[in-house]
Amino acid sequence: MPFSGHLIGLLKEYMHDLVMQAEQEAGAQERFGLSAERYRPDQALSDLLALLDDRIESEGIQVGLPDGFLHEMWTLCNEAGHQVQERVWLEVNAGHEPPSKARTRALTYRALIQFMEARNREHTGSA
Repeated sequence: MPFSGHLIGLLKEYMHDLVMQAEQEAGAQERFGLSAERYRPDQALSDLLALLDDRIESEGIQVGLPDGFLHEMWTLCNEAGHQVQERVWLEVNAGHEPPSKARTRALTYRALIQFMEARNREHTGSA
């Protein structure tokens, strides 16, 4: 199923919320002297699916989320998972920033959006 620009826009908004949440958590952990645990792309995808489940329950129809959207996203995350993990691993190891929950989420979600957009181009036949 191709994803509309509206749905991709909503996903980007939700993803941004999750990245911001991770940045706030990191600040709180630093204030209390806690060290962050390793965070993986599969955890970022799981967090996104959990947030989507909550948002669909609370505001799905109002914001235009179609029936079956969570299932479509779950399937998409399963299909994209390996490619997303490889992309995040490469970017984390090639970069100079230390890995963090916020950075892992940002890289994971960017890779997922790119996967979705490539899939949309395949379905519409445009390059």
